Amino acid sequence: MRVLLLGPPGAGKGTQAKRLTGAFGACQVSTGDILRNAAQEETPLGQKAAAIMVKGELVPDALMIDLVAERLRQDDCRKGFILDGFPRTLEQADGLEGILKAMGSELDCVFLIRVPEAVIVERLEGRRSCRGCGALYHLVFHPPARAGVCDRCQGPLYQREDDWAETIRARLRVYEAQTAPLIQYYRDRGLLKEIDGVGDVDEIQNRIRQAWGEARA
Repeated sequence: MRVLLLGPPGAGKGTQAKRLTGAFGACQVSTGDILRNAAQEETPLGQKAAAIMVKGELVPDALMIDLVAERLRQDDCRKGFILDGFPRTLEQADGLEGILKAMGSELDCVFLIRVPEAVIVERLEGRRSCRGCGALYHLVFHPPARAGVCDRCQGPLYQREDDWAETIRARLRVYEAQTAPLIQYYRDRGLLKEIDGVGDVDEIQNRIRQAWGEARA
């Protein structure tokens, strides 16, 4: 399985990727994890990325492509991989195609998880984090036993700035601007499968598996 998950913030890509790794033995390749691990391990590429991120700047496409190439060549990706958060731009998509071609490989499928904006805002705006231990809650789907108090450490819960409604909508505008060309890019290559991302985790996973079966038929 060599697949890519596309979808807006709050679509559940990370959750679905974890489920797929367990079912198919492929590794999850998340750009967030790549950047954190590269910086911690102080690889040459990681040091470059860390120097950029500490300034609050975005990692350039060329460096991100090199980091992903380094990750995909690791042993745990030999059985397959699930890309989450990469590519984000057409340049990155072209870079990924070059990486895979050099490896004698190619993408099997691209899953686009579609979720209406109102649902995404509800999902993200309701999130709360503990200032003490970092535990995550949701006011609707996973509320704490006592309002505003962490079940684990009794620390105060707060709403991250990333989860403010206005911030969420701004992130969605950026996603739409970046991802619309990618959707067409993969549709033109016959790789795109659209997934209804509304419902519980199991329902969405079943839709992805059904689409995967159709793609492999």
